[in-house]
Amino acid sequence: MTQRENSTPPASGFFKSRRVALLASVAGVGLAVLVGGTGLYGSTRFAGIAPAVAAAAETAVQPSGFADLVARVKPAVISVRVRFDGAAQVSNQDDNTEPFRQGSPLDRFFRQFGFPDDPNQGLPDGMPQMRRNIAAEGSGFFISADGYAVTNNHVINNAKTVQVITDDGRTLSAKVIGSDPNTDLAVIKVEGQNFPFVKFAERDPRIGDWVVAVGNPFGLGGTVTAGVVSARGRDIGSGPYDDFIQIDAPINKGNSGGPAFDVNGNVIGVNTAIYSPSGGSVGIGFDIPADTAKLVVAQLKDKGSVTRGWIGVQIQPVTAGIADSLGLKKAEGAMVDEPQQGSPAAKAGIESGDVITAVNGAPVKDARDLARTIAMMAPDSSVKLDIIRQGQQKSVSLALAQMPNDQQQAKVGTGSAQPTSGVPHLGLQVAPASEVSGAGGQGVVVTAVDPDGPAAEQGFQTGNIILDVGGKVVANAGDVRNALSEAKAQGKHDILMRVKMGDATRFVALPLGNA
Repeated sequence: MTQRENSTPPASGFFKSRRVALLASVAGVGLAVLVGGTGLYGSTRFAGIAPAVAAAAETAVQPSGFADLVARVKPAVISVRVRFDGAAQVSNQDDNTEPFRQGSPLDRFFRQFGFPDDPNQGLPDGMPQMRRNIAAEGSGFFISADGYAVTNNHVINNAKTVQVITDDGRTLSAKVIGSDPNTDLAVIKVEGQNFPFVKFAERDPRIGDWVVAVGNPFGLGGTVTAGVVSARGRDIGSGPYDDFIQIDAPINKGNSGGPAFDVNGNVIGVNTAIYSPSGGSVGIGFDIPADTAKLVVAQLKDKGSVTRGWIGVQIQPVTAGIADSLGLKKAEGAMVDEPQQGSPAAKAGIESGDVITAVNGAPVKDARDLARTIAMMAPDSSVKLDIIRQGQQKSVSLALAQMPNDQQQAKVGTGSAQPTSGVPHLGLQVAPASEVSGAGGQGVVVTAVDPDGPAAEQGFQTGNIILDVGGKVVANAGDVRNALSEAKAQGKHDILMRVKMGDATRFVALPLGNA
């Protein structure tokens, strides 16, 4: 069976349901005719009624389509053409395609689009001449009548010149007002007035909602595709604030920066990436959500850059093991590895080992969720953090600072674990740090790791320094054993350790095992 056959809904089910609807309508008509005359065709008075009604019934079961919606929103969608000088073009290609090249960590999963290696690939005969010397193409959409438009950062990054082609065929020069690599958004401006524009949606889409994408795939401007919202909250590993909407409306190279609309004509997201083993659409696209785009675009339009809130903590996810060791009911929240000296968190009394569970009353799902939430808040904003410290719930208030250099928000750890021993069932040997040159005098140093033991499975290496076990400071192997025994007596399955690895300190939940 071909791929097309595999992806096509079974015809029998479609026609069966359709047939049932038609038969129900026709049956009603037949009853009315019999009451009014001698038979369905026994009188010229009723001749032709059944076919007419049947046609009406057929029309009634057809989907209404998106023509009216498209007629409203399509004039606001633009094609974006970008040219580079020689050096900038090379830089742009490196900046925008490197994360998705063959052999890179994301190559198996995602390809950003808008920069085809061969701009003429896949085009009908005669079309390459239309695109000669075009270094890159993407999409965008007007958000105001005075010519402000949104596109992707990776479409215009390092551009020497930017042009937009409007839906009515005009080619206009544009300038870049501002861009934000962290969210892959950019604002450009065309001189003029009375441009048709669209607005961002005020509510989040639901999974299963209709979505209509309009854009410029492969240079074919004004292309319309439709589908549904497939999922929300997708993290595709492209940046620290990933929170994508997944859609199945077909989008391809050149759709970058274009809008995805709900049935009311509001923009629910900005098309940015696709899952594509082959480079073409397989029905899995990713959009920057409208709520994120609104906040970023407003700052770019106002001042050309984005400033983000910052609390100054290194954090990591709360794994199931960490949750068990801390007595938490769920593996949710963000664990503080350590607050940075002089940061808002340090000044507010946030401590290493605290688990941040909510921001201004809104639950924190995980470390990345906390990073996104804080980053989207303005510097100097006052926030209340709910935390769990040694099993006790607390609340602290602090004023956000501006992220240093506006780079990355709270550092998010990977949550990988490390080990210890002198304790047989952990597969570790340790020595007091005070007896190991250069260890600093605090905790115990891992001197050997059993490659088949639990500690090795969690990534422990020789030279790691264990500072405390189960919340208790350790200075020798005996302290470690006592902490492990106490945890087992309490019925815990994992023990939480604070481990220093190089310059970083993190918490690791190590399974206690049955020994």
